[in-house]
Amino acid sequence: MIKNFTATKPVRKLIDVSVTSSQDRPLEAKPLQQDFGFRPRIDLETAIQRSQNYLLREQKPEGYWVGELIVDSTLNSDTIAYHHWNGKVDPQWQRKAVNHIFSMQLPDGGWNIYYGGPSEVNATIKAYLALKLAGIPVTDHRMLRARSVALSLGGVPRMNTFSKLYLAMLGLYPWKYVPTIPCEVILIGKWFHVNFYEMSSWSRSMLVPLAIINHFKPTRPLQTPVTLEELHPEGYHERDLALAPDPERITWRNFFLWLDGLHKFAELWVQAGIHPFRRRALKKCESWMLERLEGSNGLAAIFPAMLNCLIALKALGYPDDHPQVLRAEKELKNLEHETEHTVRIEPCLSPVWDTAIVAICLHESGVPAEHPAMKKCADWLMEKEIRFRGDWHYKNPVDVEPSGWVFEFENKWNPDIDDTAMVLLALRKIPTDNQQRRDECFQRGLKWMMAFQCKDGGWAAFDKDCTKGILEKVPFADHNAMLDPECADITARILELAGYEGYSVDHPQVKKAIQFLRDEQEEDGSWYGRWGVNFIYGTWQVLRGMRALGVNMNQPWLLRARDWLESVQHEDGGWGERCNTYDDPVFKGQGPSTASQSAWAVMGLCAFDEPNRPSITRGIQYLTQTQNPDGSWTEHETTGTGFPRVFYLKYDMYRNSWPLLALATYRNLLDSVPQGAVVRHVNGVSHQKPEVLKADQSSLAGAK
Repeated sequence: MIKNFTATKPVRKLIDVSVTSSQDRPLEAKPLQQDFGFRPRIDLETAIQRSQNYLLREQKPEGYWVGELIVDSTLNSDTIAYHHWNGKVDPQWQRKAVNHIFSMQLPDGGWNIYYGGPSEVNATIKAYLALKLAGIPVTDHRMLRARSVALSLGGVPRMNTFSKLYLAMLGLYPWKYVPTIPCEVILIGKWFHVNFYEMSSWSRSMLVPLAIINHFKPTRPLQTPVTLEELHPEGYHERDLALAPDPERITWRNFFLWLDGLHKFAELWVQAGIHPFRRRALKKCESWMLERLEGSNGLAAIFPAMLNCLIALKALGYPDDHPQVLRAEKELKNLEHETEHTVRIEPCLSPVWDTAIVAICLHESGVPAEHPAMKKCADWLMEKEIRFRGDWHYKNPVDVEPSGWVFEFENKWNPDIDDTAMVLLALRKIPTDNQQRRDECFQRGLKWMMAFQCKDGGWAAFDKDCTKGILEKVPFADHNAMLDPECADITARILELAGYEGYSVDHPQVKKAIQFLRDEQEEDGSWYGRWGVNFIYGTWQVLRGMRALGVNMNQPWLLRARDWLESVQHEDGGWGERCNTYDDPVFKGQGPSTASQSAWAVMGLCAFDEPNRPSITRGIQYLTQTQNPDGSWTEHETTGTGFPRVFYLKYDMYRNSWPLLALATYRNLLDSVPQGAVVRHVNGVSHQKPEVLKADQSSLAGAK
């Protein structure tokens, strides 16, 4: 029996807000906090209504929402390099890609991997190479500055394995110094401690085509030869190209470096046609890759795997007009946003994730479940349920009916736990016109998701117990994503859903998960955020999850989390944190205030049921005063995490969805407390309902 799908709450009328200043003020202009002294404060209700109407306008005709995933310059750089390797360059497209790369160059001459971050060696050298391939003279002042930065960061020898492999395909790096990715790894079964399915799902999807590429070593001469010898700090010398061993003699890294040498020796036998398993392994890699192109928007529906797959198909000898090649090219093209002067590339598309979040925000803020937009999005989400036993079954051969959701439009082999939890949080609020169908869909998804709890009590993103640390020691593991460990943010989101569905804190799975969260808590009270930046994200989600479970929020470990959030609140009332916290936690809670991170913090503090806390009212004031007239918020910072220390994302939908949920959470908390004097105790704390911020009504008259 599914409990408490929709809480009873008053239905508020949506006011259609006309926007009179959108022509005068571009969406990504300076945020409105710059204008504090020039206009009155916005009423809480009006801020919510404006946000609701903005999001409702953004819904696609099919019923979903999707925002752009904004990333660094490396996708443009890699695509330019691919086109030159492939020998087919569209000059107009390349000009636009070059414009975009130059638009992201930093004042010091380098390129970073997140907004506001320092120059990074891989991004900088990839951009330099792409520009050089595109014909930008090395004497151009922008190239000279880029060269200087690249050398200061260690140059080509400091690039990661995957970057070096791409260079090798262009003849710019010797294959013998690229760590071997042997095809035979796909033949190793579960009987061996370290096998193919002990890697994370995204690593499997990237490594299979790379293993094919590694076998063929498809170096192609460039139509216009270039070199990168000027990016070797000590000059081009082979002593700088080999991977350095650990100083200690007996370590796993040194063992795998020795094993890599053994693989390279075996490659000599492969070239002589004597290797006993290579033909079988190569065929297995090809069939595995082709099989997973079905039911997916490209291999794993993510850019690195999709690009690697296209290169692998060509290395295998597939002609340019082969249906698989044409489809791979089309799916990559679908990730591009091309304008008259620039082209941007997304790493993937996020319709399921964005739709679930927006549905939650709209319903929590008062949009009724019967609203056509809500019913339409719920129907769309149910259509996206994955009723297929994908790759997750190898690590989790549980007897449960297949279910789950993915991040993208189509990716049937890789449903994930986090998207599934978010979709279920949305579906439970919307009965739809076919409640039985919704109930059955919900129950399947819930049972499937709960079956993925790991040994230590947490949940990971895709697989169960994908945590064998030895895999992080292999030479090609420097993309920092070989494993799929349990994390506090996903675990807490699942506990939030469990709490709404009536799970008790004494339920064995819940009890184990809470202990996992307690074990993961930092000394200062915060939690690490694996999939959002960073400690603000992790801490908010844990507090919200505990509140949903009905946990006593006055326990010291939870109060420490509240105190930490308040300790990092900024003078402007907001919160902000940058990706540098993944490199050094000393920076946690530091960074320009953002709408999304401020919303997370406000919701974390609201978990303590104290709406009169100054930190909350200041946070709400920050959100209402920084809202744009059209109901959106402006945000430049990167607040999403792909692979910590390697790849980050700006979810453009975050800046407009999470603030609405925070405002709604605060308003619902206010509604639970009568106006006036102290009236009750919540979680043992007495409080008073504060006065809601009111705007000058004359300023709103033209907006209604």
